[in-house]
Amino acid sequence: MPFVEGSHRSVEGGLGVADNPFSDIELARHFMMKTSARNQLTGTVAAIDNGAVNDVIQLDIQGGQRLTATVTHESTKTLGLTVGKSAFALIKASSVIIGVPDDSTRLSARNQLKGTVSNVKRGAVNAEVSVQLDGGNVIVSIITNGSLDALQLHEGMTVVAIIKASSIIVGTSDP
Repeated sequence: MPFVEGSHRSVEGGLGVADNPFSDIELARHFMMKTSARNQLTGTVAAIDNGAVNDVIQLDIQGGQRLTATVTHESTKTLGLTVGKSAFALIKASSVIIGVPDDSTRLSARNQLKGTVSNVKRGAVNAEVSVQLDGGNVIVSIITNGSLDALQLHEGMTVVAIIKASSIIVGTSDP
């Protein structure tokens, strides 16, 4: 048995797919990723500002909005990020802050996406707030019931979803 074929069978055996008639499908499923991040947005890399340690990635998403993410320079290289490449952003709902639009407020967070509250689900301690962005994307945030009440959030209200660039995970679906 040639070395490459033997190595392939060894890998298949380790994954438990060697004798499975659907081994190619099962192998593909094994490498597909599922995530608990509520916010999964797709887009195109619009710009990359390279730094010595970290890079700033600009990702154009549906509706003409742009996300800014900070990733390590090594991650930019490993993911093969280049301008024009398709990529996705993962954002935990607990990393999304909800604010009320106010032109006098200045924040250090780079991502300030205007939208409309499309759903509010109050729990015992926290609330889940869905924000409809222009173009169809929805951003979900988990906030305390105290914050929900203090901001008087309700469906149809204009808000800003605020996300720090360092809270965004960038990925690609390329092998």
